[in-house]
Amino acid sequence: MAELIFDGDGFLTNPEVWNESVAEEIARQDGIEMTENHWAIVRIIRNNYEEKGNAPMIRTICKATGLKLKDIYELFPLGPARGACRVAGLPKPDGCV
Repeated sequence: MAELIFDGDGFLTNPEVWNESVAEEIARQDGIEMTENHWAIVRIIRNNYEEKGNAPMIRTICKATGLKLKDIYELFPLGPARGACRVAGLPKPDGCV
């Protein structure tokens, strides 16, 4: 298994080593127990990242999952960028402070 290296904000610096076990560990560190809704969001984020090189807009996540923004914040209390993208193994998104 490749070494997991995180930046100062807890985001993976090498997203290519990400897998579902890594996601579960990051989620556990954030106090999140992964459910099907969590996985649906993470998979959308990963697929978008692998296809386009960045995280999808929140509208895209809401439309693809049928979840409302408040639902996503309930699943990922740190929010879609800080919480969901971190679990999905993406580098820190632009504009995320």
